[in-house]
Amino acid sequence: MNWMTLPYRRYAEFSGRSRRREYWSFALFYFLIMVALNIVFGTNDVESGGGAFVYGTRLVGAGSWIGSLFWLASLIPGLAVSVRRLHDQDRTGWLLLLWLIPFLGWFAILVLMCLEGTRGPNRFGPDPKNPTPADVFS
Repeated sequence: MNWMTLPYRRYAEFSGRSRRREYWSFALFYFLIMVALNIVFGTNDVESGGGAFVYGTRLVGAGSWIGSLFWLASLIPGLAVSVRRLHDQDRTGWLLLLWLIPFLGWFAILVLMCLEGTRGPNRFGPDPKNPTPADVFS
């Protein structure tokens, strides 16, 4: 649980590096909370239009407010952990703008978030996975 909530404790910290474990634990935590909100407050929704049926779940009542507040509270930590994840690979955080390119950009970000970080210190800080003895005792 510590890894899942670490980005909230490092709320708007865009500097430094984050391991894959921190990023994916946060993503799993966010996903599980949103699924739980959909189970508790969601309603099945079927819309028809143009000859096609769209089936989905939407939050209603208090759930929509809670879901919106949770999304808002998670926006900055999510961006920050994503930037730190890119920093771990010695890449600039501006690569997150790839999200603006549908499909190809989303796939590129997914791949980047799965890649291993650079070993040892880089221009964004010490290696969070294997800190050197000087980092541990400082």
